[in-house]
Amino acid sequence: QVQLVESGGGLVQAGGSLRLSCAASGSIFSINAMAWYRQAPGKQRDLVASITSGGRTNYADSVKGRFTISRDNAKNTVYLQMNSLKPEDTGVYYCKIIGNGNVYWGQGTQVTVSS
Repeated sequence: QVQLVESGGGLVQAGGSLRLSCAASGSIFSINAMAWYRQAPGKQRDLVASITSGGRTNYADSVKGRFTISRDNAKNTVYLQMNSLKPEDTGVYYCKIIGNGNVYWGQGTQVTVSS
């Protein structure tokens, strides 16, 4: 059984910063890609950032230069540092981990950016 536990969401003013964490626990033996997705109210879940096992990163155009994804392989954890937050960054953030040949999702953490 693999579980993903997310933390770090909250309410922040525009221009502020937050750091999200997602830790995988349980019987996970090999993790390949790790990613963060965002779902705004009434919209689909979209990719925000991803990172491969080799450290290659990819970002949505809307967050380039403001967000940074990173991972700690020893802790099976992926992070999302979010700076210069905007109201349009508001949504539920989900982490996704591909490991053991399966796809695992976190439960989601709410990020609200006030103007």
